[in-house]
Amino acid sequence: MSGTVRHRSDSAALLVLVAISIALLTILSVWKLKQFKYRLMNESGGAVFYGMVLGLAVRCFRLVQGEHAENIESVCTVHDLNPPPHILLINSSSQRHCYRHIGKTSERCSLVSAPQLGTFDPEVFFNLFLPPIIFYGAYTLNQKRFIGNLGSVLTFAFLGTFISCMCIGACIYGFTRLMVLLGQAADGEFLITDCLLFGAIMSATDPVSVLALLSDLRVDLDLHTLLFGESVLNDAAAIVLTHAIATYNQMGAGHTFDPTAFLHAVGLFLGVLTGSLLLGFIFTVITALLTKFTRLHENPLLETSIFLLLSWSSFLSAEAGGLSGIVAVLFCGLSQARYTALNLSPEGRTRTKQLFEVFNFLGEIFIFSYMGYILLTFPHHVFKALFIFGAFLSIFFSRACNIYPLSFLLNLGRTNKIPHTFQHFMMFAGLRGVVSFSLAVRDTLTVARRTIFTTTLLLVCFTIWVLGLAAKPLLCRLDIRVEEDEDELPEHLSSEVATGRPDTTEGLWHSLDYKYLKPLLTHCGPPLTDSLPECCGVFARVFGTPRVQEDEQQLCETEPDDSIFSLEKAERSSTGGDSASEHCEDLLKGDLGLGTGPALTVEA
Repeated sequence: MSGTVRHRSDSAALLVLVAISIALLTILSVWKLKQFKYRLMNESGGAVFYGMVLGLAVRCFRLVQGEHAENIESVCTVHDLNPPPHILLINSSSQRHCYRHIGKTSERCSLVSAPQLGTFDPEVFFNLFLPPIIFYGAYTLNQKRFIGNLGSVLTFAFLGTFISCMCIGACIYGFTRLMVLLGQAADGEFLITDCLLFGAIMSATDPVSVLALLSDLRVDLDLHTLLFGESVLNDAAAIVLTHAIATYNQMGAGHTFDPTAFLHAVGLFLGVLTGSLLLGFIFTVITALLTKFTRLHENPLLETSIFLLLSWSSFLSAEAGGLSGIVAVLFCGLSQARYTALNLSPEGRTRTKQLFEVFNFLGEIFIFSYMGYILLTFPHHVFKALFIFGAFLSIFFSRACNIYPLSFLLNLGRTNKIPHTFQHFMMFAGLRGVVSFSLAVRDTLTVARRTIFTTTLLLVCFTIWVLGLAAKPLLCRLDIRVEEDEDELPEHLSSEVATGRPDTTEGLWHSLDYKYLKPLLTHCGPPLTDSLPECCGVFARVFGTPRVQEDEQQLCETEPDDSIFSLEKAERSSTGGDSASEHCEDLLKGDLGLGTGPALTVEA
């Protein structure tokens, strides 16, 4: 028994060592390539490459082990086991063998080599690495520009995701019917729900890959906000949509349309989405109140630890409660950036940003290297050429049906139009990655799901390597200006900065956020006693802040254009910031993010 425990411990240590080695190789390789200004691959592409190298080595090792297994003549028979185990582990001297149950005791199972046993459990793997990736994408989202383009971002993220899902599902269903006619698939092997499920999986653009791409290219700031905001939020829509389609299929409604099952799936979609959003916000409220009414800011280490653990708990609690952990942690990141960050000390804001940045970077490398490893070691890949070809065509077709019509409709209400060059680049930059992989790997029981999983891996590698590599030439071809340093930009980005007076435009979001949420969760905004009716006086006195300290007021009024979590700007704000401070509420008011606000002029 002690030998088995020791073997498992050694295998786990070796596995961690291999993962760390891949991370080091990826970091050093990409750094060296960037040093020579040779953008052959980014961190994601490098991690996939080294994961494939490891997978190739493991496959070669298995072939050698397979030849050795042919010389084993003995058969182990186990009696009185009801039901029989699916996997039987046998320790024989220094060898460790695994036999799979196939129903007949007279047939020996194929030997499974030790490297196959030493693999990550996908659930543990994603629970560990996925939350910080999603949280970091939401936490570092440019709040000012995000709210300024909120209507457009939400349109692309939710309506665009639905359009992409339907387009991909319809195209793939047509190709599966063609496969049946050509004899490449059995009739009924691919249901319409399988095709829609694949559409939902592939409609999720990856914030990690998109952020890496945009950071390298330094694109226009509005284009950056539209692309990155869409990639962050459409994960929520794609995940909940995938869950709803899978539930509809499990109710036995895959062959014909079942109104009852459809309504149940729609209700589940709305329930999971709403519940996950509320759960993520609940953890933000807990964190904000803790940091507001305690003196944790005097100890940045404890402050950062509380922030990390509560944010991570939003993901785990949602998963444990049958909701979507990714949606919960995504909204938790958005709301933590909006409220809790204002309660943190300057050192605490710097530490949280750096901590999640490191987790995001390492999680990206580990997950993408795992993709490359699985691509060459998964034993049940199903390669169907026509299905894969249809998938490649459908992702471009669906992206075009998403971006161009919605941009046309949005431009009808935007003062700052989305140019055609932006639309072309947005259509091209729909990279797939972590979320698509995590959705596809959860179910590989049937031939259809294995085909979806294999195709998803191929599409992820294609978008990261080919589209990511071609993005820079396309950007130059479209003549899209690169990002300017916002410190040098004219102050026409905010009506408050341009006029020198607070923006008093009222609106629903302004009333909710500025008058109620900010005073409740932070030390900013007007006193709750002024906003709430007299009957809520006790509540207002308990949770309100009667007096705002001078440094806290300065933090409330200063919100850097780029992101309040940019490390350099966070440090600068801790020492006083720029003299031309911006009132934080210029994010809130005006149009609904459609760009319909009044044109601003700057007096010389």
